[in-house]
Amino acid sequence: MRVILLLSILFLAFWFFQQRADGRYDTGYSDGYAEGYNTQCQIRSTLVEGDWDDSNYSAGYNDGRNAGVQDCIASRNR
Repeated sequence: MRVILLLSILFLAFWFFQQRADGRYDTGYSDGYAEGYNTQCQIRSTLVEGDWDDSNYSAGYNDGRNAGVQDCIASRNR
C-alpha cells in the first residue's frame, strides 16, 4: 500500500511540473510570436514577460518569434 501511495505522489509531482513546463513554453511562444510578427511587419513594439532564466520560456519564445517573422513575411507575399 505504501508503494502505491509513493508512486502516486511521484506521478502527481511529475505531472504537475510537466504541466508547468508546457505552460511556460506556451507563454514564451505566444510572446515571441507577437514580438516577431509585430516587429517584422512594423506594426508596433510589443511588451513581453521576458522570463529569460526559464529555459522553457526561452525555447518557446525563440520558436514563436521565428514563426511570427515567417508569418509576417508570408502575409506580405500574398
